[in-house]
Amino acid sequence: MNNIKISTAQFENRSNDKDYNLSIIESLSKKAAIQGSQVICFHECCITGYTFASHFSKEQMLHVAEFIPAGESILKLTEIAKHNNITILAGLFEKDAHENLFNTYVCVDKNGLVAKYRKLHPFINPYLIAGDSYCIFEINGWRCGILICYDNNIIENVRATKLLGADIIFMPHVTMCTPSTRPGAGFVDPELWKNRDNDPTSLRLEFDGMKGRAWLMKWLPARAYDNAVYAVFSNPVGMDDDQLKNGCSMIIDPFGDVIAECRSFEDSFVTATISAEKITRAGGYRYIKARRPELYKDIIGKDHKPEQKVVWLNGDK
Repeated sequence: MNNIKISTAQFENRSNDKDYNLSIIESLSKKAAIQGSQVICFHECCITGYTFASHFSKEQMLHVAEFIPAGESILKLTEIAKHNNITILAGLFEKDAHENLFNTYVCVDKNGLVAKYRKLHPFINPYLIAGDSYCIFEINGWRCGILICYDNNIIENVRATKLLGADIIFMPHVTMCTPSTRPGAGFVDPELWKNRDNDPTSLRLEFDGMKGRAWLMKWLPARAYDNAVYAVFSNPVGMDDDQLKNGCSMIIDPFGDVIAECRSFEDSFVTATISAEKITRAGGYRYIKARRPELYKDIIGKDHKPEQKVVWLNGDK
């Protein structure tokens, strides 16, 4: 496989303002393409916004959601991709002909829709239905997968996506800076964001501490390292509805090393060159070959009742 240049972006989306959000996607995609990037990815529900939908009725959700690939946003993404000769990955709420609703992430190039993935573990709105399959597709000869936000916290999802052939996994999120049972978690005061120009240090301490990046670095590099994949993480920066998000969109290589990361408070992106040689040199590549599934296939596949508790959606907001 030839080397490929991938960008991961972050920006402050506006809730339920597709035109604005698509304009930022267009601007950042153009800049990335000019700098030689072949692919750019954005965060979960970057087209629609995310947290605002937590209180929406089904009728309101159906109004926001779009059909894929016939919806206006996919057509606009295709136009942007074609004009700039770049592949774009972005997220939105999807509806189908039966009025089912999904948290969906798409890959679009100059010819239109390449791939569509529905989040396996949705929770922002009670009317969202869980996806039921993994997604493997190709970009410039590279086998890729997608896992949205919470999907990546269930380690089996990452391993399954790798075993299905993915060497690059796009991991769009809207995460961090929310309450949790773990020590140090919690919201970050929006006043710090408003005052970021006068006092960037206080905001950066919150963003990089246990409410944000320090927590992310406990687990995200392990997903890349254990599975010998490139993890392409994207996350918004700034206010998402009434929640402040800390960005730090990054690309992690199969050694678990951060090779590019957004460190600005502005709408921005970073780019990394992805090479095949790291995959076969990484420890995870050897570990996968050393597996003995006969020992644990029945344990891993054992029936259980899934539970998913999101603290900040259960009265602690």
